[in-house]
Amino acid sequence: METEQAIQSFRQSYSDLRAQIGKVIVGHDPVVEGTLIALFAGGHVLLEGVPGLGKTLLVRTLSDVLDLSFSRIQFTPDLMPADILGTNIVMEVPGGRREFEFQRGPIFAHLVLADEINRATPKTQSALLEAMQEHQVTAGGELRKLVEPFFVMATQNPLEQEGTYPLPEAQLDRFFFKSLVPFPSEEDLLEIARRTTGATIPELKSVAGADAILEAQRVAREVPVAEHVLAYAGKLITATHPDRTEVDSVRRYVRFGASPRGLQTLILAGKVRALLEGRYNVAFDDLVAVAHPALRHRVFLQFEAEADDVTADQLIDEILEKTVKVKAAV
Repeated sequence: METEQAIQSFRQSYSDLRAQIGKVIVGHDPVVEGTLIALFAGGHVLLEGVPGLGKTLLVRTLSDVLDLSFSRIQFTPDLMPADILGTNIVMEVPGGRREFEFQRGPIFAHLVLADEINRATPKTQSALLEAMQEHQVTAGGELRKLVEPFFVMATQNPLEQEGTYPLPEAQLDRFFFKSLVPFPSEEDLLEIARRTTGATIPELKSVAGADAILEAQRVAREVPVAEHVLAYAGKLITATHPDRTEVDSVRRYVRFGASPRGLQTLILAGKVRALLEGRYNVAFDDLVAVAHPALRHRVFLQFEAEADDVTADQLIDEILEKTVKVKAAV
């Protein structure tokens, strides 16, 4: 009975968030679902799409419906690590003495928007590494814990190459999901025009706070995973590696496969999706459903793949098709 209540509460939190976000965001259901799955799993999201598709609007809307602190960092080539983490400044204290006081940067928030993250230099991008993985930063000579829950949503534009710095593999691997934001359908396009060119502004209300999100994350981690389902997830990760796979196209086009973080992402995302489907166990379908956003940024392609117009998503499709599901032990 307690398990059923936990599942119902989890699904209700998700439904409330979807309903509020749907007042502003038109379409993009897979992107919104992926973002909320990552939130409930305790991961970070990279949104990639051309300008004007609502990437930043989605993050701002999420900040409006969550009772959490929010910071926006606009990444530019001249942005420095101290602009993100914070720095020591000289303060005058009573008595005329002066001493250093740490001024916290925008990273010290529950929800952080890293807008156009690939416009900053690698030196500045690296300032996020420790924060995203360990939920702490080293600044001013001290280790400083970040608030919980801590959630980074980054955006990048795939079209522009001038003045941009592609995210290194280590940085990409720290993102739980990479979601591709597509151009809206004609029907959605017309609905966007109706909502954004009229006099009515949708009113959003906060439907979840820090405690609710942390509780949802705790419930998700308690979902059991059968050994044969875990084995299937392991086979999917192994199949992305050119020296271990049986998929010919992976041997030909892939430089490096997914890391162990990819397996962790598959399992955690599968647990959240299982709860959203009303189940308290992870099924093969859950892993298949989250495979693309979990792995597309963790499969690094050879130049030959770009020359032949082969994408990571196409290779993941082939891996899913050819990887045999492990049968449960009787």
